Amino acid sequence: MRLKLAAPALVASTLFLVPVALAQAPLAPNPDAAARAYIAPRTYSGQPSIEGNWNHNYFLMLEAPKGVTDLIVPEAQAKAIADRVTNAMAEQFEKGLDPEIPEIVRSTDGLPVVRGERRTRTVVEPSDGKLPYTPEIREELSQRKPATMNNPEERPNWERCVTDIGLPPVTGIGSAKLNPWLIVQTANYIVIHTEHGGETRIIPLADTHRPAVLRPLLGDSIARWDGETLVVETTGLPAKERIRGVSNLVVTPNATVTERYTRVSDNELLYQYTVVDPKTYTAPWRAEYSLYRTNERIYEHACHEGNYSIANVLRGARVLEASDDSGVKQ
Repeated sequence: MRLKLAAPALVASTLFLVPVALAQAPLAPNPDAAARAYIAPRTYSGQPSIEGNWNHNYFLMLEAPKGVTDLIVPEAQAKAIADRVTNAMAEQFEKGLDPEIPEIVRSTDGLPVVRGERRTRTVVEPSDGKLPYTPEIREELSQRKPATMNNPEERPNWERCVTDIGLPPVTGIGSAKLNPWLIVQTANYIVIHTEHGGETRIIPLADTHRPAVLRPLLGDSIARWDGETLVVETTGLPAKERIRGVSNLVVTPNATVTERYTRVSDNELLYQYTVVDPKTYTAPWRAEYSLYRTNERIYEHACHEGNYSIANVLRGARVLEASDDSGVKQ
């Protein structure tokens, strides 16, 4: 049998401009984060506390939307941009008979707010808000077609409830229904649990990565403290998740992802990440958005119990194979 999947990334990619390549150069330190005056409360072991439940209900666009050049926009313009982009995405998924995504994107609180400012995108470097893909990767993405799959194991990991939003860097489009995070600290470990997908990263405060044979499915992460900021470095990300869903983001096993978690107020946690992969990008790039403290509880994400999509996809394939006009031969 042959199955064809129209990847969500192909739908979402119609909302973004083609990225422009930049010269290879290291990113400068972020002076804004370094100059902050806020000092976080301390844990029992003396670390800055980023513990607790965090969430946001914003529509996150990785790159600058078409026709928008400013990173920060006033409220009226932010609403107009959010309405245009979310409606376009919702309509695409509605045409694909997906009842969930349209409801999710239309129920957000618009564009993200970071330190009181409305942002049009999460990419902050390069300054044009475009991912600096190499020409080869840009060509690959432009030529992507619906994937042909012959068995359930070839379906995407997120659809099979294997990995989901917790895979670093965390780039989901947004909605309070998708984004609850629980962070727990001990003297030697940081635990980051994402409700959607039910994924838990247990990250040691360490200087060296584990051997490749021991790498977790979510990549091998190690952490250190840089003043008020928790810095997490991840390598060995899964090859099957090389091209992420929705955002069309490429993160290969050769990439190094560096996340920075900085509490900038009692209720706001700034999440920043840098991706370095010279074979995929002509320069390192950085993105950021904020999560906000919430009293809402974290619940079990019963993905497998409610995952009827695989069975329905297989039934649909059988119907196509039986039809005269399917173009699929048994």
